[in-house]
Amino acid sequence: MSTAPQIVTTIAELRHRIKALRQDDARIGLVPTMGALHAGHLSLIQEITNHVDVTVVSIFVNPAQFAPHEDFDRYPRTLMADAEKLGVSGETDLIFAPSVGEMYPPGFATRIEVAGPAIGLESDSRPRFFSGVAVVVSKLLVAAMPDVAMFGEKDYQQLLVVRKMVADLGLNMRILGSPIVRERDGLAMSSRNAYLTADDRKIAGQLNVILQSLIAELRDGAAITTVEESGKRALLEVGFKSVDYLAVRDAETLAPLTNLDRPARILAAATVGTTRLLDNMAV
Repeated sequence: MSTAPQIVTTIAELRHRIKALRQDDARIGLVPTMGALHAGHLSLIQEITNHVDVTVVSIFVNPAQFAPHEDFDRYPRTLMADAEKLGVSGETDLIFAPSVGEMYPPGFATRIEVAGPAIGLESDSRPRFFSGVAVVVSKLLVAAMPDVAMFGEKDYQQLLVVRKMVADLGLNMRILGSPIVRERDGLAMSSRNAYLTADDRKIAGQLNVILQSLIAELRDGAAITTVEESGKRALLEVGFKSVDYLAVRDAETLAPLTNLDRPARILAAATVGTTRLLDNMAV
């Protein structure tokens, strides 16, 4: 019978546990999550075990990255079920599940402004998002001081923002990305997929199909701007309510491209029903 990993809820306790582990020269890995764990999260945990001796999974729904109209209140919170899943997988040594008050105590007044890969795309629709992500990720990294932290490529822009922040702040750790895990029809796994109705789910499964077709057009020589516009139209035609962006960008900097003369990434954010979905693929 599997045993769920121990849960710690304060930064002080987390640091105490990690300090003890480091006395045995253990390499520490951190996988930051907002919980509601699925196979995509478990793949991150499985991957990080190839690089470290001890794996810490943080579970924290971060209010600083949600705008007032977004889904902070209804975002699924399933800590005990998450702990059981981590126990079954057997690859997590410690769960860090702080309260909002622990992460943002009374009088908390610090913000982190990020540029570079944070400019555009998600920032156009969610202007406070990356500032909120940067604050919470920096707090988690400073609290755990891992040798390696693992993030999913589904949130590709976020991955690049975290890498840039860690490099700029001179934090001595590696930030790794793990490939997107997909459902049978190719839909990128996400905790927000639970919001989809049956009809929404059928439409959502077309997002990855359309991105793959656009990549084929690009490789056949179609102009980037033409592909971006035709992709937006295609998403609306299959039933997406709106498209925040569909863009082909430099894979390392997310700078706009006019030609496919370097590694590129196609990224999209679109809403079906009440659910906003993200996806991206290498071109």
